[in-house]
Amino acid sequence: MSEGGAKRTAAPAKKPRRNAVWRTPEGKPVSCLEKIKVLDQNIEEIRQLSQDALEDAVLMGCAEDQIRDVLRNVVEGLQNPYRKRK
Repeated sequence: MSEGGAKRTAAPAKKPRRNAVWRTPEGKPVSCLEKIKVLDQNIEEIRQLSQDALEDAVLMGCAEDQIRDVLRNVVEGLQNPYRKRK
């Protein structure tokens, strides 16, 4: 039992994650291994931070659906500062 007498359960087994095939805007695979490594690390950090936020929200009594919606909205609201203007 953990502090406060609450019984902790083991986290569910993680599903193996398949690395994305990173593509250029033209659809060709990114071939630079360092770029692929950085992209994969960034996604893993985002995944872990999002997981932590979801767990915190649920433990603090928030609805799981709501935190998932908030996380989706965060991603949808991201701005690409490099997009070419027409």
